[in-house]
Amino acid sequence: MIKQRKIELLAPAKKLECGIEAINHGADAVYIGAPKFGARAAAVNSLEDIEALVQHAHLYHARIYVTVNTILKEEELKETEEMIHALYRIGVDALIVQDMGITKLNLPPIPLHASTQMDNRTPEKVKFLWEAGFRQVVLARELSLREIKKIHENCPEVPLEVFVHGALCVSYSGQCYVSQACFGRSANRGECAQFCRLPFSLVDVDGKVIVKDKHLLSLKDMNQSDELEQLLDAGASSFKIEGRLKDVSYVKNVTAAYRQKLDAIFARRPEYVRASSGTCNFEFKPQLDKSFSRGFTHYFLHGRDKEIFSFNTPKSLGEEMGTVKEIRGNYLTVAGLKSFNNGDGVCYIDEQGRLQGFRINRVDSNKLYPQEMPRIKPRTTLYRNFDQEFERVLSRKSAERKIAVSILFADNEFGFSLTLTDEDDNSVTLSLSREKELARTPQTENLKTQLAKLGNTPFEAKEIKISFAKNWFLPVSVLADFRRQATDKLIAARRINYRQELAMWKQTDHAFPQTALTYLGNVMNSRAVSFYEEHGVQRVAMAYEKAAVEDAVLMFCKHCLRYSMGWCPIHQRVRSPYKEPYYLVSNDGKRFRLEFDCKHCQMKVKAEQ
Repeated sequence: MIKQRKIELLAPAKKLECGIEAINHGADAVYIGAPKFGARAAAVNSLEDIEALVQHAHLYHARIYVTVNTILKEEELKETEEMIHALYRIGVDALIVQDMGITKLNLPPIPLHASTQMDNRTPEKVKFLWEAGFRQVVLARELSLREIKKIHENCPEVPLEVFVHGALCVSYSGQCYVSQACFGRSANRGECAQFCRLPFSLVDVDGKVIVKDKHLLSLKDMNQSDELEQLLDAGASSFKIEGRLKDVSYVKNVTAAYRQKLDAIFARRPEYVRASSGTCNFEFKPQLDKSFSRGFTHYFLHGRDKEIFSFNTPKSLGEEMGTVKEIRGNYLTVAGLKSFNNGDGVCYIDEQGRLQGFRINRVDSNKLYPQEMPRIKPRTTLYRNFDQEFERVLSRKSAERKIAVSILFADNEFGFSLTLTDEDDNSVTLSLSREKELARTPQTENLKTQLAKLGNTPFEAKEIKISFAKNWFLPVSVLADFRRQATDKLIAARRINYRQELAMWKQTDHAFPQTALTYLGNVMNSRAVSFYEEHGVQRVAMAYEKAAVEDAVLMFCKHCLRYSMGWCPIHQRVRSPYKEPYYLVSNDGKRFRLEFDCKHCQMKVKAEQ
């Protein structure tokens, strides 16, 4: 018998509507911000909305994870503890956390997942977290397939969560302090100022300008939709879509696209099965390049790749559509295989390397009539970053998720019985005491037709059996009411039978992989200090947000500008014509020194002293 591994598609939710649609479009789990302390200050949610999402998700045996993944001040611990108990009471399945101080609180038996903000990139760290009690570990985005596989082989029992789609942080998550240093807004406190999306000039030690006014720290967006099977085989169990600040159409489209990709794999790889119930039917064709993206990259999944950055713009490019053939008066003609729609948004990179755009007023074959004629040259590549027709489809109901049920309608000595059994083997039987009446015409097909009308319920009939001794007649109204009562009873049974994982946190004392923690440990409260001391850490420095750190590295980046320029001494072996150290200079004059750590294949960013 094949040993099966449950695979989770994990979608983001900025708010309740996004979470509901993520479930409807095939998510096995949704992560959503807590009322406070959720690492996205602009994406918090009330307990009432989270509870409504829990109720909807659990119907499909999907899970709800709530992010409580900021580092916490001493005075916030009590409020956090009370909030966690409230989240547990409304049925939340797990918390995604960063601050180890949370483990020292009086916790209900709710599972904890280790946030990527913990900087999880080694087998030793993942094993430590598992032995400490964390039930799932979110890996760093920068890891390669080989590194993920190594972690899985060393920690085969640990469910590994990997990012597969969406925006990329240029610094290792949890190891970025530049927003705090420049703007007093801590990324570890959920207030990132998006420093990495700003324009910079790159200059050498003599002040020579190497690159002027480009978005040198801005990366493309991750897209691993064609790498899912390799990730499965490497040991990933949860596929995470980034996007807790994204709109509902993004959630619908991206979740549906990955649902279809995973289901196609499961159809031929029976050792992998989906982690929740129901089958989705979509009213549209999912297409990833129609949602927000800066262009796509596999990042470091297959090793270092030069095509990971988006220097020209931090904004969405969208799908490539074709090239400009000629410009005539109030229209331009386009060479391409894709067609535009009236109202589409179009963008392009101009001769200065800047993103420009226009809105299409009218389309006539390959002629585009913009609302305002752009200053554009022939042979310029056009991108569509807003598809009017696609967005119109997604603004309506665009998917339906149904749980398969088998229906048995039988007679007995007292009247009739109706049994509904769903795909998870939940079964309910409803009896109807009623005097039997023979029908004048055959009733079997009519009964099946009426019983199949499951309409607004979450169910879909895959098999209907009529087991009558004689050709009995039932009024349509009676049958409809009987069917409704049975489906209500099955919904109640599914809710009762939903198995919420419980996890009591137990104190442990196994050794942390390090014996000393610098500011990179992100320790902000005494409970977190206690946790690390109990696990063998002898010196614990306080977080950057709490104590000034002289000459601190503000960003640790796998993205390397020396490599991007073609001057890597390891991979490219080409000597740079410029003198190091190099500096990033922002438009407001701030200077940041770059250091290149070739041993660890990293670029470090420091504020100039």
